[in-house]
Amino acid sequence: MEKKVVINTELAPKAIGTYSQAIKTFGTVYLSGQIPLEPESMQLVKGPVDKHVHQVFLNLRAVCQASGGSLHDLVKLNVFLCDLKHFEIVNQVMAEYFKEPYPARAAIQVSALPRGAIVEMDGIMII
Repeated sequence: MEKKVVINTELAPKAIGTYSQAIKTFGTVYLSGQIPLEPESMQLVKGPVDKHVHQVFLNLRAVCQASGGSLHDLVKLNVFLCDLKHFEIVNQVMAEYFKEPYPARAAIQVSALPRGAIVEMDGIMII
């Protein structure tokens, strides 16, 4: 097994900086943060908060699948929100993508995110 494998998929937004969508090493995948960009247009989705959260999970799922796993293989999920009042929406949407046992998770309020996004998530996956 290679020590470091770069993961890249066109089904998730291209990296908008000096980073990879994910790095796989020794059965662990480190997923970079995903914001609610539509992969085709590289523009933020429009609409209510739940639509933004869904897009982030779709992007994460695409990177997980390109890595040889799925969202269910995530062991750690970090959620960054510009406003923690959206935390309950994240929980509601997350319940559509995950079943128990859920990954360990942190939810953190931040002052700003790239491109003016209102939510970003990254994670660690074991495959």
